[in-house]
Amino acid sequence: MSYSVEGAPPALPELASVPWRPRASALTLQRRGVLWTVFTTLHVVPFVAVAVVLMLLQPLSAPVALVALAHAWIIPELYAQRGANTVRRKDSGAGDGEPVAQRLLGDLLGHRERELQRRTGLALERGELGVWLVGEAGALLVAPGGRRVHCFCVAATDRELPASDRIAHLILALRSDESGFATVANHAFSGAPWRVSRRMDAVARLPLRAAREAAAR
Repeated sequence: MSYSVEGAPPALPELASVPWRPRASALTLQRRGVLWTVFTTLHVVPFVAVAVVLMLLQPLSAPVALVALAHAWIIPELYAQRGANTVRRKDSGAGDGEPVAQRLLGDLLGHRERELQRRTGLALERGELGVWLVGEAGALLVAPGGRRVHCFCVAATDRELPASDRIAHLILALRSDESGFATVANHAFSGAPWRVSRRMDAVARLPLRAAREAAAR
């Protein structure tokens, strides 16, 4: 992803590639969250209803009812897995340029954020829309209050860059135009942070916990 720091107000040039999307704001993100909740509920409730009806009509159909309940549980988990995958570390190796890229990325971050990124691969960035966790090819946004997380697929234009360079590009784009960044990025999931946390490894849960604490202040 390229970025622009000139002009008033700054705007990401990638916005031209998604002219049909309204600019992201706290309100539009809140609406997306509600739509995700409604969408998930519409998928889950029928399976729960089927399980209840089967048990009421014929208790011997309990195995089928359990299968329906399993589907009701799995669907939200699959959505949460997709969200967690947006910030999963890529197994691409450090590469010759990674040490230099890591130092350059460190210059963009505060001391605590730098140490957190080196340990987990995710850079914590506070913004107007909430607290961001930026990875190599995606980002999480913990909304103010810390009770909802939005997951985005987004990547730097040059995918051959070292991992830290890709993160640095995304952070610069985010700082340049946070609203545009959230508009261009593909929305992969929205829901309770605990759902995403369950699908992350122990190391990746650390920055998510830190982001929730920061968003709750």
